[in-house]
Amino acid sequence: MATEMATADPMEGIDGVRMTWNAWPRTKVEASKCVIPIAVSISPIRPHPDIPTVPYAPLRCKSCIAVLNPFCRVDFPGKIWICPFCLQRNLFPQNYSTISESNVPPELHHQYTTIQYSLPLPVNPSVPSHHQHLPPVYVFVVDTCMIEEEMGFVKSSLKRAIGLLPENALVGFLSFGTQVHVHELGFSEMSKVYIFRGSKEVSKEQVLEQLGLSVAGRRVGPAAAGYQKGAMQNMYPNGGIDRFLLPASDCEYTLNSLLDELQTDQWPVAPGNRALRCTGVALSVAASLLGACLPGTGARIIALVGGPCTEGPGTIVSKDLSEPVRSHKDLDKDAAPYFQKAVKVYDGLSKQLVSQGHVLDLFASALDQVGVAEMKVAVERTGGLVVLAESFGHSVFKDSFKRLFDEGEQSLGLCFNGTLEINCSKDIKIQGILGPCTSLEKKGSSVADVAIGQGNTTSWKMCSLDKTTCLTVYFDILSSERSNPPGTVNPQLYLQFLTSYQNPLGQSLLRVTTVTRRWVDSVIGAEELVQGFDQETAAVVMARFCSHKMELEEGFDATRWLDRNLIRLCSKFGDYRKDDPASFALNPSFSFFPQFMFNLRRSQFVQVFNNSPDETAYFRMLLNRESISNAAVMIQPSLISYSFNSPPSPALLDVASIAMDRILLLDSYFSVVIFHGMTVAQWRNMGYQNEPEHKLFAQLLQAPHDEAQVIIQERFPVPRLVVCDQHGSQARFLLAKLNPSATYNNAGELAAGSDVIFTDDVSLQVFFEHLQRLAVQS
Repeated sequence: MATEMATADPMEGIDGVRMTWNAWPRTKVEASKCVIPIAVSISPIRPHPDIPTVPYAPLRCKSCIAVLNPFCRVDFPGKIWICPFCLQRNLFPQNYSTISESNVPPELHHQYTTIQYSLPLPVNPSVPSHHQHLPPVYVFVVDTCMIEEEMGFVKSSLKRAIGLLPENALVGFLSFGTQVHVHELGFSEMSKVYIFRGSKEVSKEQVLEQLGLSVAGRRVGPAAAGYQKGAMQNMYPNGGIDRFLLPASDCEYTLNSLLDELQTDQWPVAPGNRALRCTGVALSVAASLLGACLPGTGARIIALVGGPCTEGPGTIVSKDLSEPVRSHKDLDKDAAPYFQKAVKVYDGLSKQLVSQGHVLDLFASALDQVGVAEMKVAVERTGGLVVLAESFGHSVFKDSFKRLFDEGEQSLGLCFNGTLEINCSKDIKIQGILGPCTSLEKKGSSVADVAIGQGNTTSWKMCSLDKTTCLTVYFDILSSERSNPPGTVNPQLYLQFLTSYQNPLGQSLLRVTTVTRRWVDSVIGAEELVQGFDQETAAVVMARFCSHKMELEEGFDATRWLDRNLIRLCSKFGDYRKDDPASFALNPSFSFFPQFMFNLRRSQFVQVFNNSPDETAYFRMLLNRESISNAAVMIQPSLISYSFNSPPSPALLDVASIAMDRILLLDSYFSVVIFHGMTVAQWRNMGYQNEPEHKLFAQLLQAPHDEAQVIIQERFPVPRLVVCDQHGSQARFLLAKLNPSATYNNAGELAAGSDVIFTDDVSLQVFFEHLQRLAVQS
């Protein structure tokens, strides 16, 4: 229970839902006056101790197939319920015959706006009953074009992971360099390998034929779910998929021996050239191998990549080392000749994986780029996990990779085969979703004309989802001037989210969340609308939308777009006299929003200078899939101050917070920084903390480390821990995030022991002054 509450965001309650506006404008014109889009963030399977699970199928409306929920009007004597979405009258079936005002099923209880149904698995007659629970499948795809030391780190991490896998999990293994090697684990007498050329594309049919898994060889269904010993298929002993995918308990010894023998790629590399690495073909072969599994199997391709693809489809850079990997500048100027082709290859791979219901996880560790920007489409559409590190020996990789296989409290709660459906009141249209999912192109009356992200649908596929997965749904309001005569209008709007998925044990579950909010007729002066504004959610929604536009629109000026929207918002909702900046005041519901926008303008999501396209893609993927509170920390880091004079307390994200006798702990999500003031660092270097009379100093030094460990333990990917001192080289990790209220221009006014930031960036105060002046202009 403790862990469930730890992952729950108190703002989201039982539903896991947060909205930019908690009261909605009734017409399209009024919605446009809100400036901030109407959007809902939902964590579809976030655990909560109060969500009940019932052991039967849900009752659906016969007209719009919405599920029975607490907002339905019920006629108990007549055994009739009225759907709040389409107002259809539905009869309760026979199994609800005992229903009465004093005997209400859980789905009608007002506190259970989110409820979970445990569904029987669809029965497949061709599969024996003991195989109906399909075990999870893990296919490791390992890059061998790396130095011995890195290879050693990879092997030890893989051996540890194999020991942590559930015994029934099926495991496959591919290695790649200049060619792709598919290892036949079922042939334990000696190592048997199928080799594919890395320089040309191979279709799914060609892969299955070469591996002896084509249709003729797959006549027996259960070979994919379990494994049939001695079956003669396609002239191969054990001719099924079970030659390549074996239960972890059966192949642990074989795999460990294989890893011991695995060498770095032996293909000669000419001086001044990059190694030949066929990442695209390797992932395509792995996806095709999984295509031979039974449909509905939860399978993950776990790719460990140590450099850029230079061979075959998916190539991102030439073999010649004198040609650098593409930068943001190259992408802006259309000077990245491989980029579009590679994106097309991975887009095709994502479609294949989504149709099979399988996932691509990417662990990229290299000092140069490896092509995360190109692979982003395949990872994000399948709901895969992504980790970017500098080396396979770095804690960011090692600890994150271990977390993937951990059970118990540290488990990520990885689920698979998810589908999300949304029902909404009649004047609401769904524009689309930003986050780890794929549109199923299921048209309906509630689909908007303009799509954002994965749109043109009311249903989405999530091949993988976990307890922290979060999606942002963008909505549009359809109705023009009140299309309904006064008096007939329902003051409430309704939204229903239906998430069906299979949990790690293979059980089929359906989670139904139904929420209601009030309509407001006019935006200007509507107290209810203002009070219902969620600043944190609005900042994250704007960050996600802005990142999406930066990827999509050529020459999009993100800073200017954010500034214009912020000025419009302050003009609409601020209190001021025309042309008098001094009179400007913001309602407390909006007071933190400009600060969020100030930090978003300076963040790595908007300022891509000094970041590679791979890093930018990585940051954006995590921004789009994390909860609102986590994403808010990415935009505006948190800062805690430790000193002798006071208990640990939040500090302003400002250079003025730096003091010689203070320790600061910065959490910027991707890195956690422990920063020692100059005096503290000197005392520590003198070893005062080891002397019994300075026990308090030892505790002061330890406290931020304990807090940092708490943050690191509950986060995936594991953040980078940076421990630094004032004026040290790594102090830049902190200084880059602080508001530059003291720069070299006004260094003379500073107190002794504080710091300056050498920048020409405007400070928050100057930003506010400009904002006030522009917001009050007539």
